[in-house]
Amino acid sequence: MAIDITTLTEDELLALNRQVVARLKYLQQKRTDERMVEFHVGDRVCFEPDGQPVQFGVLIRHNRKTVTVLTDGGAQWNVSPALLQRVLDVTPRDAGEQPSQGEVLPFRRR
Repeated sequence: MAIDITTLTEDELLALNRQVVARLKYLQQKRTDERMVEFHVGDRVCFEPDGQPVQFGVLIRHNRKTVTVLTDGGAQWNVSPALLQRVLDVTPRDAGEQPSQGEVLPFRRR
């Protein structure tokens, strides 16, 4: 699909550029929104910042373009949902250990 822009004036090229940029922003926001709905507040997630080790934490807030993650180390990060991965908490519990308040426990089906 070749588009001949050699005949367009400077004003037409500027208008076309604004339309292209607006469309690209729309498509990027749509992808972000689609990915964001895959995650919910309270989900255990991980992400890998550039030049740093993988960070594990809990999603605590949805923002307009990012989500806020509270890491296990206590730091808050605003992260693009495209960089997140859901993590299953597979920490074994001792037989006599009581669940913490607000913890959801799975029940076995009969």
